[in-house]
Amino acid sequence: MPYVWSLVLLAVGLVLLALLLVRLFRELRRFKAVQRQVLHDLDDRSGLVKARVAGLKVAFAQRRNR
Repeated sequence: MPYVWSLVLLAVGLVLLALLLVRLFRELRRFKAVQRQVLHDLDDRSGLVKARVAGLKVAFAQRRNR
């Protein structure tokens, strides 16, 4: 009957492995969502900086022409 204990131990190990994998994939999905949000925010901020730089270039160009 020692094989029964081996099968029980194998089943418990597989269940624990499955739970850990589910948790890992859940955390990875959450991490990717946060990563997308950060990249989107960074794109917005860099777009604002580019717009400000372009506005300053126009202002300086207009000032030079006066």
